[in-house]
Amino acid sequence: MKMNNNNVISMENFIEMVNKKLDEYMIVEYPEDLFKSMRYTVLLPGKRLRPIMCLETCRMLGGDYEKAFPTACAIEMLHSQTLIHDDLPCMDNDDYRRGKLSNHKVFGEATAVLAGDALLTFAPQVITKFSQDLSNECILKVLNEYFQYAGAYGVIAGQVVDIESEKGNITNEKEATLNYIHLHKTADLFKLSIKTGAIIAGANEKQLEIMTSFAEKLGIAFQVADDILDEISTFEALGKTPGKDKASGKLTYVSLFGLENAKCKLACLFDECYDILNKHDIKSEIFTDIIEGIRQRVKL
Repeated sequence: MKMNNNNVISMENFIEMVNKKLDEYMIVEYPEDLFKSMRYTVLLPGKRLRPIMCLETCRMLGGDYEKAFPTACAIEMLHSQTLIHDDLPCMDNDDYRRGKLSNHKVFGEATAVLAGDALLTFAPQVITKFSQDLSNECILKVLNEYFQYAGAYGVIAGQVVDIESEKGNITNEKEATLNYIHLHKTADLFKLSIKTGAIIAGANEKQLEIMTSFAEKLGIAFQVADDILDEISTFEALGKTPGKDKASGKLTYVSLFGLENAKCKLACLFDECYDILNKHDIKSEIFTDIIEGIRQRVKL
C-alpha cells in the first residue's frame, strides 16, 4: 500500500486540532438553545476516535490530512447525534454521557431530539461548505458514504434492531442478529471514518477494500469491548451508567456467550486487525494505540 510515514501526528495533537475545528464550525446562532444543545454533546471531552481514524487514514495513505478536517468533524457530529438519541428515555434512557448529564437532562427531551436531527443534516453541510480544497467528485463520494452509513442502511438500522432485541422481537437467529447490531450500530461509523479518509487521500479500490475490512474488524471489536465494559467497569471509568445492558435485557456478546467467551472473541478480533495491518505493511502508531488502549481498558 502507498504509505506516508512523514509528518506523523500524535493522537493528542489530532484531538487538539479536531476540538479546535469543531468549535470553529459550530457557531451559536438563533435559535440559541438549539445550537447550544448541539454543541453541548459534540464538544464534551472525548477520545475523538472516529475523526482521528479519518485523519490518520488520509495521512498514512499519502493524502493531505488538512483537507479531511471537515469530513472528520462531520463524522464526530454524526456520532454525537447517535449519542443524544441513544440516551433518550425512549431509547437507552441514560442520564449521563462522558461523565456529564445527558443532553436531554440539560436541554429537555424535545430540544435534544431536535438537536440530534439538526446534527444529522448539519454535518454534511460542514463537508460541503468547508471542503473547498476537494474536487466535486471527491465531495460527492464522501457524501455518498456519509448518507449510506448515517441512515436506514447504517446506524439507524442498527439502533432499531438493538431496540427490538430488548423487547425480544427477534426473528433471526440470535448470533446473526447480534452481528447485525454490532456491524451497523458501531462498525459502520468506523467504516465511514476510515473509508472517507482513504477517499480523500485518493486511495484505489484495493486500498479501499483493505481499509474497509480493517475498519469493520476494529469497529466490531470496539463494540464487543463496550459490552464487556458495561459488565465489569464503573461509572467513573465509563462516564455513563454501567450494568444497563443486563438490566434492560439487551442482546450483547456477554449476554449471549458469557464474559470469558466475549473476551476471547475480542482477542481474536484484535489478532485479525493486526493480521490485516501486518499483511499489507500498514504502519500506524495511532491505530496500534487505539487497539492497545481498548485492550488495556478491558484488561485482556
